[in-house]
Amino acid sequence: MGFLTPFFMIKDKLYSQLICIVIYVFSFWLAYILLPQKLHDINLWLLILVWHIYATLIIYIFSFILKNSSLYDPFWSVAPVPIVLFISTTINSLEIKLLILIPICFWALRLTRNWLISWQGFSHEDFRYVDLKNTNKINAEINNFFGIHLIPTLIVNFGLFPLFYFADSQIVPNIYLYLASLFTFFAVILETIADEQMRTFRNNPENKGKTMRFKLWKYSRHPNYLGEVLFWYGIYFMGLSTGLLPIWTILCPTAMLALFIFISCPMMDKRSLKNRPDYQEYMDKTSQLLILPPKS
Repeated sequence: MGFLTPFFMIKDKLYSQLICIVIYVFSFWLAYILLPQKLHDINLWLLILVWHIYATLIIYIFSFILKNSSLYDPFWSVAPVPIVLFISTTINSLEIKLLILIPICFWALRLTRNWLISWQGFSHEDFRYVDLKNTNKINAEINNFFGIHLIPTLIVNFGLFPLFYFADSQIVPNIYLYLASLFTFFAVILETIADEQMRTFRNNPENKGKTMRFKLWKYSRHPNYLGEVLFWYGIYFMGLSTGLLPIWTILCPTAMLALFIFISCPMMDKRSLKNRPDYQEYMDKTSQLLILPPKS
């Protein structure tokens, strides 16, 4: 049976992905059906926020049933697509639509592809989720609902908020929007390069148990996360190009920055310290997020 193991792993992965797709289509549809009719006439952002939360609740229910919170993983990159497409229906200029949609859809496709490649199926659950739920049953479920599902959804929705200033506006394309769109696109390129460098490193059996110290990873412990954070600042810059954003909206991408600095990066560092003897030295010399020369 040994030689058949890869086949069963692939079968399990494809089966899990198919289930995941069905659940997501159903969840997005049901969330839309459940929207109160009066919201359609009140506020576009409130309408989308309620849909986003409803969809999260439905995904959470399926995660609970399947006993695997990794079901939520692609929600981060998949849910923004229908949201941005819906916002684009309120924008008259095709040029503005494309400047917004192209980098965001590129980001969504890349991140979802990354998940499809790395996810092993429902037989596996992300270690971060396992760690968050490693407590008594009640606290574990509180962490599961709020920490894994609801709070990330709210942060993503908040990050998308600057785009709502394009809705039903008379804004025309300008150089600032072009620059913001390019910035957002190149942030995704940075994230892609960093992920591919790490994937190549990990796929080499000789590197098992070793720390990646080359290329972008020589200058930042989490260059992929840097690209992700810059992507959200790119969305903010897009909104800024309208000239309509209040000062407080700088909090939209900054909330995302805080998530990575205080939660995502420390969790990854903690795991690496546990599994790699040389990681402490690397951590002492290498910037957490920004690309900076290593300390001597």
